[in-house]
Amino acid sequence: MVTVIARSVASIVAALGLLHFYWALGGRAGKSAAVPEANGQHAFVPSRVQTLAVAIALLFAATVIAVAGGLFGVGGFGVVFRILAFGLSATFVARAVGDFRLVGFFKRVRGTQFARLDTIAYSPLCLALGLTVFYIAYNDV
Repeated sequence: MVTVIARSVASIVAALGLLHFYWALGGRAGKSAAVPEANGQHAFVPSRVQTLAVAIALLFAATVIAVAGGLFGVGGFGVVFRILAFGLSATFVARAVGDFRLVGFFKRVRGTQFARLDTIAYSPLCLALGLTVFYIAYNDV
């Protein structure tokens, strides 16, 4: 069961990584709804390098999930990937909780396109990813 969940979660995180690669290479679809807004404008404008870094981090996260879930063997380093998966779980849950200003369940800025999508999609997805990655890391494969 853990491997089925790990395969699904790793695929979702990898897809998010590929979406960020698309944006880093100049793609525009959906990009404007992915950045928090404040006072009628984007709170920041991520550079291509920053977007590429997020893409690489998400693909690494997908790899961590896959290894922790037993999809790939890494010899004696399995425990390292389980520890990384616990950290990844905490990171996703922290993103869901948010910064109490622009992102997460407890954000103060509301009424923007990003805020609506964050409430109905981004934060719930991060919470679900955080909990499932914890499950994967906790259950020894």
